[in-house]
Amino acid sequence: MTITMKRNVPLAEQMRPKSLDDFIGQEKVLGEGSFLREAIMGDVVPSLIFWGPPGSGKTTLALLIAEETQSQFYQLSAVGSGVKELRALLAEAETNKAHGRRTILFIDEIHRWNKSQQDALLPHVEQGRVTLIGATTENPSFEVNAALLSRTRVLTLEKHSEGALVTLLEKAVKDAKKYFGKSVSCDDEALRFIAAVSGGDARTALNTFEACVSRNRPIDAILVETVVKRSHILYDKGGEEHYSIISALHKSLRGDDADAALYWLGRMLEAGEDPLYVARRLVRFASEDIGLANSFALPQAVAAFQSCQMLGMPECEVHLAQAVVYLAKSKKSNALYVAYGKVKEDVARFPNESVPLHLRNASTKLMRDLEYGKGYKYTPDFKTEEEAAQEYFPEHLRGRKYIDFGEKNGI
Repeated sequence: MTITMKRNVPLAEQMRPKSLDDFIGQEKVLGEGSFLREAIMGDVVPSLIFWGPPGSGKTTLALLIAEETQSQFYQLSAVGSGVKELRALLAEAETNKAHGRRTILFIDEIHRWNKSQQDALLPHVEQGRVTLIGATTENPSFEVNAALLSRTRVLTLEKHSEGALVTLLEKAVKDAKKYFGKSVSCDDEALRFIAAVSGGDARTALNTFEACVSRNRPIDAILVETVVKRSHILYDKGGEEHYSIISALHKSLRGDDADAALYWLGRMLEAGEDPLYVARRLVRFASEDIGLANSFALPQAVAAFQSCQMLGMPECEVHLAQAVVYLAKSKKSNALYVAYGKVKEDVARFPNESVPLHLRNASTKLMRDLEYGKGYKYTPDFKTEEEAAQEYFPEHLRGRKYIDFGEKNGI
C-alpha cells in the first residue's frame, strides 16, 4: 500500500495522504465522530459509494481505508474494465477470504457500469467476499441500480473549500525540496489564486502549482494567470452540475432576479452549453411560470429560440440575455401549470368518460338518429351568457374548475 515517491510521478499522486490525520478537507465525512472515521477505527467498514466532484478525495479515501483496515486493495476503472476482469478479481478475493484477509474492491466511475455488470457484483457484496467502494461524480440514485445501492452506504463528498486547498498548497511549498528537489518561492496571493480557479478540485490545484514550479521563477498571481490560460468553469453538461445550474436559472427567473438569472445563463453558455437547450427551457418557463399573466412572454421566448437556431453562438447570447431579463421582470402566474396538473389527475381517474351527446358531431344519418348533437346551443345565436349556458363536461366531472382567474395569479 506504500506509494513510492518518484520524480516523474505527478505531484497530486506524490502528496496522497498516508494516514487519516494527513487527509485535508471533507470534515463532514471524515471528521472526528463521523460515521466513516468511527467505522474505520472500529474495523467495521461496510460497502460504500463515494459521490462527489473530481478531485474531492474519493480514490484517496478508498486507499486510506484499505491501509487502515489492512485489507487487500484492488482497483477497477468502469471505463476500461468489464465482467471478465471483475471475475478474475473476485476469484482472488475468494482466496483472500480463505486466508482470513479482507478484500476491498474500488471501482472508479461506477456509474459507467451497465446493469449486467453491476448485477454480476451484487452476490459477492451480499456474501461478504468483497467490500465494495464505488466512486462516482453522478447522482447514484440514477446511475447505480437499486439492488446494489441498497447494500451500500452513500457518502457525499463536497468540493474542497478554498481554505482547504490553500492549506494543501502551503504543504506543497513547505515540502518542495522533497517533491521537486529545490525550494519554491510562492506568495500568498498566488496560492489563493490557484485555490480560487481550481473549482474545489485538489488535483487541479496541485497540477496548476506543479506547472508554475516548472517555470523556474518565483510564483506570483501573474505567473498563475499565465499558466492557467483557460477558463476554469466547473460545468458538466451531462452531470449533476448541469441540472443544478439550470435549476438555479429557473428559480432566479421565478424570483424576479434578472441579475442572478443572467449570471447562471452566463455560467452555462461560457462553459459550452447548447443554447437551444437553454432556449427550450425558457419557452417552457414562459408558460409554466408566467402564462396568462403576460401573454407576450411566450412569443418573446420563442423568438429567442428561433434566434438561436438562425445564428448560433456566440451571436445568439444577447438574444438569450434579452429573453432572460424580460422573463425575470415579467409578472408571474403558475395558474396554467396548476390547472393542467389537475386536468391530468382527472384524466387518470376518469380516462374513458363519454362525450355528452349534445357535444358530438352528427356527421351521418345514423349519428343524427342516435341524437348526436341534439340540444347543442350555438352560442353566437344567443344574446346573453345565461341563455347560451350548457354543460361541456362529461357527467362525472360536471362543475369542475381548474384555472384560477383570481388577482393572486395576475390574470
